[in-house]
Amino acid sequence: MSTVDVVVESQTSNSLRVRQVSAMFDAPVQAKNRLEWSFEFRFDDHAWNVGLIVGPSGSGKSTVMRHVFGEPRNLTWSKPSMIDDFESKLPVADIAEALSSVGFNTVPAWTRPFSVLSNGEQFRSDLARRILEIGDPIVVDEFTSVVDRQVAKIACHSVQKMIRKRKRKLVAVTCHYDVIDWLQPDWVLDMSTRSFTRRLLQRRPSIDCAIGRVPYSAWQMFAPFHYLTAELNRTARCFGLFCENNLAAFAGCMRMPHPKAKDIMRVSRLVTLPDYQGIGLAFALVDKLGAAYKATGNRLRTYPAHPALTRAFDRSSMWSMRKEPGVFSPPTGQSSSAAGLSQSRPCAVFVYVGPAIDLEQAKHLLSHA
Repeated sequence: MSTVDVVVESQTSNSLRVRQVSAMFDAPVQAKNRLEWSFEFRFDDHAWNVGLIVGPSGSGKSTVMRHVFGEPRNLTWSKPSMIDDFESKLPVADIAEALSSVGFNTVPAWTRPFSVLSNGEQFRSDLARRILEIGDPIVVDEFTSVVDRQVAKIACHSVQKMIRKRKRKLVAVTCHYDVIDWLQPDWVLDMSTRSFTRRLLQRRPSIDCAIGRVPYSAWQMFAPFHYLTAELNRTARCFGLFCENNLAAFAGCMRMPHPKAKDIMRVSRLVTLPDYQGIGLAFALVDKLGAAYKATGNRLRTYPAHPALTRAFDRSSMWSMRKEPGVFSPPTGQSSSAAGLSQSRPCAVFVYVGPAIDLEQAKHLLSHA
């Protein structure tokens, strides 16, 4: 149990402007300004992973945070590549896993300076680094304050999953109540009412999504965020997932050249925009496409090279691994040089094995532009 007993006092100025304001608003000026908080904060009575201190500006969130948990550590970002700012002793694989786990899967952005990243990318980078470099509890003041509210909710879901998976402790401090259902805190200290409550883990809120054909030109919106290349074959069928009417994920599918089998389709490109990474939108899209192609008598395959994506496909009951990553096998009938790919490209091969959807629905999805 921790007892919060904090008094903050400051000497009041007797400047001309202070006296003028006092007279203007008939507000008496005290010799000293005094703020006081005193209550029991029983956050450590039970096991927990995620805690939240929330309340409006001026309610004492940061003051109580510093009193109980200490001053959060400042991180310095100054290297030409953001990943070089992580401690030098950290293996690159650990950094990549941490970034992916907080929903930051845009590999090209990892090589850019922190200063040029978007607010959402900076927020996720900062969290990944704190998770790797700072002991428990990880305390983050102004949590999600600088990012769009939709980005904040999605990022919260990714972060809490990683914290729980690693059995870490995170204390988030924010004025935004909209993150509660997404962050799924084990306890909440609401400074507006000085109330402390515990919560049970719940399902995150649902998101309205729609999937349909999109024009080839939509690829330009997603190309900068693909981890391998910005190229997409002009013959690809393009599909998009719309999250609350915003295009959030993209898939490009093509017929697989094969001397005998004519029923194999492959996912050529699969990308989720950075602001929407971490809640499984890419899988919602590709699972639906796999079900649609299966309904029309085709097999959908995918060839992920990104380690996090490979692990995610391997965990899915909708996909079955046909080849482990590590050795590249070019498409049937092509040599590796003809395919323009290295023998060492670490791609895996998965095939969709989930259920099919209604045939008419599948035809509408696959053919409707």
